[in-house]
Amino acid sequence: MTPPNDFALADTAPLTEAEYLARVRAAQAAIWPREVPTEPFYPHGEVGITDYLRAWAAVQPDKVLYNFYGGTLTYGEMDRLSDRFAARLAADGVKPGDRVAVLMGNCPQFAIAFFGILKAGAVHVPVNPMFREAELIYELNDADAEIILAADILVPLVMAVRDQVTLRKIYSTGMADWIPATPAFHCPASITSGEVTPEGTEDFIKALEACDAPVPQIATDLDAVAALNYTGGTTGMPKGCVHTQRHMIYTAATTCTMGAELTQDNVAICFHPLFWIAGEDMGLLFPVFSGCTCILLGRWDVVSFMSAVDRLKPDQASLLVDNAVEVLEHPEASRYDLGSIKTTRVSSFVKKLNHDYRTRWFERTGSIMAEAAWGMTETHTCDTFTTGFQHDDWDLDQQPVFVGMPCPGTEFKICDFDTGALMPLGAEGEICVRSPSLLSSYWNKPEATADLMRGGWLHTGDIGVLDDNGLLHFLGRRKEMLKVKGMSVFPAELEAMLGRHPAIIGSGVIGRPDADKGQVPVAFVTLAEGKEATAVEIEAWCADEMAIYKRPEVRIVATLPMTATGKVKKDELAKLL
Repeated sequence: MTPPNDFALADTAPLTEAEYLARVRAAQAAIWPREVPTEPFYPHGEVGITDYLRAWAAVQPDKVLYNFYGGTLTYGEMDRLSDRFAARLAADGVKPGDRVAVLMGNCPQFAIAFFGILKAGAVHVPVNPMFREAELIYELNDADAEIILAADILVPLVMAVRDQVTLRKIYSTGMADWIPATPAFHCPASITSGEVTPEGTEDFIKALEACDAPVPQIATDLDAVAALNYTGGTTGMPKGCVHTQRHMIYTAATTCTMGAELTQDNVAICFHPLFWIAGEDMGLLFPVFSGCTCILLGRWDVVSFMSAVDRLKPDQASLLVDNAVEVLEHPEASRYDLGSIKTTRVSSFVKKLNHDYRTRWFERTGSIMAEAAWGMTETHTCDTFTTGFQHDDWDLDQQPVFVGMPCPGTEFKICDFDTGALMPLGAEGEICVRSPSLLSSYWNKPEATADLMRGGWLHTGDIGVLDDNGLLHFLGRRKEMLKVKGMSVFPAELEAMLGRHPAIIGSGVIGRPDADKGQVPVAFVTLAEGKEATAVEIEAWCADEMAIYKRPEVRIVATLPMTATGKVKKDELAKLL
């Protein structure tokens, strides 16, 4: 492919934003892949995702929506049980706009809760099940959640913080409650469940079946707050991204048409955590939007994935490149038939998509591995697509990381980080995005909202390029976010948490490259006068206070290099590595 024209901005006559965007759109239109629609497609119209569930339940009530290691949940059952949870929440005094937290890994109960919360007009607050006490306290209080559904194995964590949060009722459920005695495919032993309902909680499934309260008749408001999806920030603790059902439905209408290519006839497999925004998309929204069947895994396990594909024959797979490589290099991979997979979308984290991986995956499955999308929690993640750019590996020959064409309705511009001026096509700068799925605001954080959302554009802090074809390339993150095994780790959050340690007076966190994890956080800390602590003791404290992927290596230093304005000089810390 070659650029249709030279759209670089003239130094002597800068384009206005409208002129710039018009030229970018013209460049994109000239190379739009013929097989890709130019508009979002809504099978049941632009209505809420809960309306999609009801519509598919009426059309195909007995079709399996989720297969969880052989335990199934049909569209009709999902509609009925989520109605029951909506009725249960209303009976509990939950009103439209109230926040309801969900603390668990992947299982059908998570999906029942999600759709039930939305049907009640309430706000879904997914909570990372790897959180420790301080992290859980912060998020529950920030969201002001009064009801929580927790996995039974996580109830002790909830009980430990109950007197410090606003919760008034706890539902619990067993992760393995939906798995048959003989699973249909390999099930990791770590997906466990207690034998009794934990004291102080109400059994989730029993509560649904016993509920005789009327289902609340709440019309879907596409623009009401539907979810608070928490993301880390560059200052302080995580921020709740306010998302609506309009955001959800647009993301599904574009991605299921252009990226995942999901229809009613497909079978997809999902292991991505449902508490992540990407997992919410792939495991909750996309299946119900498209009317397909989803094979749901409790977590990533290479043998579970291969045996599920071998037994249940999904034709759609979404993976990290790291997962695909694990499949390719597994010593027993040849035992499993993976030939049912027709579409493979991957995300490059630690390992990046390259010619070798694509060739080997095609030889193994007959499917062409393609980069999925660029996106953020703030934008509901799926803002670009690469479908149609794989001919002769054209996409892989682009440098740096090629993340594709903006979805219809989504626009990008590249700006100077300091001045905000538009950058010429082909020049590096800050990725700015506006989209129908852009967050409404940061929950309870007007200053952060005003700082990052200007004139309808989200200023991402990410470095990128729009090439002469108007295609996006992602160069990296100017802000300090680290990626540890694909999980986002924000130094500012770790520094805020380290500040709670009684012996630490100051800290600076940076990343160290790691062949296995991608990056490892390293915390340089200074101790308060008269206080003593070893690095090993502080790391043990971090193990109690932080999710496992956030825990830093600790190095104690006498002083931290500081700027005149009191900020830690991270570049000087890097020299100490």
